[in-house]
Amino acid sequence: MVNKMLYNWKSWWTAHRNRNYFLFKLGVSVLVVGIAFRLLYGRSLEISPVSDNPFLETTQISTPPVVSVNSQENAHQIALQGYGKKSTGNGKKCDLFTGNWIPDAAGPIYTNNSCRFIEEHQNCLKNGRPDTGYLYWRWKPRGCDLPRFDPEKFLDLMRNKSWALIGDSISRNHVQSLLCMLSTVEQAVEVYHDENYKFRRWVFPSHNFTLSVIWSPFLAEAAIFEDMNGVSSSEIELQLDILDKNWTEQYKNWDYMIFSSGKWFVKAAIYYENNTILGCHSCPKLNVTELGIEFAYRTVIRNVFKCIIASKHKGMFFYRTSTPDHFENGEWFSGGVCERKVPAKEGEFKLNELNKILRTVELEEFEKASAKASENGVTLKLFDVNPLSLFRPDGHPGPYRFFQPFAKDKNAKVIIDCLHWCLPGPIDCWNDLLMEMIMNS
Repeated sequence: MVNKMLYNWKSWWTAHRNRNYFLFKLGVSVLVVGIAFRLLYGRSLEISPVSDNPFLETTQISTPPVVSVNSQENAHQIALQGYGKKSTGNGKKCDLFTGNWIPDAAGPIYTNNSCRFIEEHQNCLKNGRPDTGYLYWRWKPRGCDLPRFDPEKFLDLMRNKSWALIGDSISRNHVQSLLCMLSTVEQAVEVYHDENYKFRRWVFPSHNFTLSVIWSPFLAEAAIFEDMNGVSSSEIELQLDILDKNWTEQYKNWDYMIFSSGKWFVKAAIYYENNTILGCHSCPKLNVTELGIEFAYRTVIRNVFKCIIASKHKGMFFYRTSTPDHFENGEWFSGGVCERKVPAKEGEFKLNELNKILRTVELEEFEKASAKASENGVTLKLFDVNPLSLFRPDGHPGPYRFFQPFAKDKNAKVIIDCLHWCLPGPIDCWNDLLMEMIMNS
């Protein structure tokens, strides 16, 4: 092409050499510069392609090679770097836990029929709950958007990782929600359970991701004298200064942990320190000092945080705040019900005195522990689901904790559950929040 252009130029020069010499030199100069620029630019495109994805080389999905623990951790951190920080637009992070429930036509990503991990007591639709409106709401933080939980992305991030949810029956409720959402991508395989199914572990084989639930309602050592229906034959014996070995002997093996407690501290209990009776809660028949819920809960939570901080474990710790119940017109034992069909409006529901005590302790002790955790290089986060849960009195099983409770008698007297959550239900949004916190860590 260049030779042809030079030949044409020579002919033109011979024919027109007596014409305006200045204009000719200018034209030739422009032509030569254009050819040189095109050749140079074309080569630069071949040598240095520009990718639409700046992380393309580090985020391609393929069969993972066998790698060391350190290289697995590096790959995990690279994956997390691919997600942006949550911003309000003025450079500040938005508070994920302050916002509103807004209508959501899409609804949940699983159904009570598609998920086999739902316990009977939380399978509200199977048990005959007639309304479904409570399924079509999602949490919207003020000042920013909350992406939906992406089970495929979550499993990719958690390849070769392990999680444990440690606490009471609400933790079990939560792990079932997480299992249901993740199993839309890959079915979990149960690899362990104890005799009473209070300690369970599942694995997602193709991702080598392990998920466990650990029964530890006080997070401390406790002797509990209850039957399967929750009827007590004696006061709980709670060791305030000894943490529960069911989690203390394992937690360094987990990469992510969600601790929670609270509700069990309302039960009648005798408190011990150094194997000596220190006091009690709700024990009028005993000649023991009444110390109350706040004292016991604060002591245990403080010890939990001390243990975590001193460990210098490089995993990620979440402390989930206690969730409120929504009994109206009484308590569970005195005719209380939860019959609402839509979320509550702001200010419509208030925390009762018990829940206020629990929340005050949690926030105060976490604030003290957070600074010390940072100094020790420990990642400790507050998973504050309390405020958003307060707006959802419509999300509980109520009488539909049991199968078809009014099939034989529409006025039947049944136990009402206004504490746990229907599945699917509002608790599923906790996983949206959890994933966002992980990606922005």
